[in-house]
Amino acid sequence: MALAGLFLILFLLVHLTINLFLLRDDQGAWFNAAAHFMGTNYLVRIFEYILFGGFLIHILMGIILQLKNWMSRPVRYHISNKSTTPFLSKYMIYTGGIVFIFLVIHFINFYFIRLGFIDTVHMENGHPNFYLVAKELFSLPLYTLLYLVLMVGLGFHLYHAFNSAFQTLGLSHTTYTPVIERAGLIYSIIVPLGFSIIPLYFWLII
Repeated sequence: MALAGLFLILFLLVHLTINLFLLRDDQGAWFNAAAHFMGTNYLVRIFEYILFGGFLIHILMGIILQLKNWMSRPVRYHISNKSTTPFLSKYMIYTGGIVFIFLVIHFINFYFIRLGFIDTVHMENGHPNFYLVAKELFSLPLYTLLYLVLMVGLGFHLYHAFNSAFQTLGLSHTTYTPVIERAGLIYSIIVPLGFSIIPLYFWLII
């Protein structure tokens, strides 16, 4: 689960970099070119299966581990004791659920369109114009607000996931751990913030 999580963390950086092309003043030329490349390149298509495998492993392992934790204490304590367990660790299954909701919405609005499961009028040279799809979606206040709320959930999930993944791999040390924690905090702020800038740009500026 830790390895799959770190793999997905690296993927998010790549995904964010491509999504930031939406902010260019070129009517989506760079972004659509990147989307077209990813949708037609055979190596990228193979990587998609690896990516989906990473998501599947991470989600299933998270559910299994949480069920084991619940089953190990089917009857809760009558009195809550102070615990050294990090606050976010207790709610990872819930922040993970928020991320899962985001994935479902994201696949419906973008990936399924590319596969042709969902018709779209935003076509260009026989391919979906994802710039116009994003522009239309982020012009909807409720959709944008939902997206921003989900990004907050993603930030909380990433913060604990980043630190716990390295700890699971045995990289817990008095020297390295504070550095990893700071890096995790910076990452969990910058990545969701980077994704959040895009809907705000379309909603408030475009």
